Amino acid sequence: MKRTSLSEQELNAFAPSEKIGIVATIRDGMPHITLLTSIMGIDATHLTIGEFCKGWSKENMEKNHFIGFAILTLDKKLWTGKAKWTHKAHEGKEYEIYNAQPMFRYNAYFGINTVHYCDLIAIEGGTKIPMGSIVTSTLYTKIAKGAMRAKAETPALKPFAQRLFNQLNSLSFLAYIDADGFPTIVPLFQAQAADRGRIAFHAGAFFEKIKDIPENTTVAVFCISMQMESVLVRGKYNGLSRARGFLCGTIDIDWVYNSMPSAHGQIYPELPLNPVIEF
Repeated sequence: MKRTSLSEQELNAFAPSEKIGIVATIRDGMPHITLLTSIMGIDATHLTIGEFCKGWSKENMEKNHFIGFAILTLDKKLWTGKAKWTHKAHEGKEYEIYNAQPMFRYNAYFGINTVHYCDLIAIEGGTKIPMGSIVTSTLYTKIAKGAMRAKAETPALKPFAQRLFNQLNSLSFLAYIDADGFPTIVPLFQAQAADRGRIAFHAGAFFEKIKDIPENTTVAVFCISMQMESVLVRGKYNGLSRARGFLCGTIDIDWVYNSMPSAHGQIYPELPLNPVIEF
């Protein structure tokens, strides 16, 4: 059930930086996803995001204030929600709290330099992820994905990204822009690469969220491993259909982005190399 406030228990659960924090923003009218483990609640109706390196997500939320988020804690509890960016600060109580955390306090290279503030719009979840359903859907995806390959393969995924999607310990999250204008995040842990240009998934795990994704809409899928290796892809969602008897969905990739520091940037379509002529 969706709520508009955080409980004291949730505030405590979101406080540690040792969690998976996913934030979806909007860029050029399309969804974008970033790993931001610094997301936390400061009271029942407000969230903060600590910035330690500059990427597209912070720029996006300052231009279009609508964001979606997902939080997965170490005890395997999952929340998803929506929020609205309001302002940022370079000092203050939350700034000090972030930089007192061990991850940033003892880091010789970077700390939190900016705190972004958001109004909580909606949140749901707080229960443990359905591991049995996820394992089953992952197995069914593996069986069915061979029948879901595109007729003309698009060389969007590099071998590294293809392996990342197909690792059993990788986690994927899909985002699309909902009718209310906010990015909506859908956990898609069972997603795998059918080929270099298509993502496939069995619709069993998280079906109640998957069924609401509009067909033929542009979606983003962020994949991350337990070693914090990640990649972001974007493309058209083709809806659900049967493959080898299983109800599955596919996404045709038309854009790939390296989401890992220190060189964030577009991978596909490949950009031309420009010579450095000024130093």
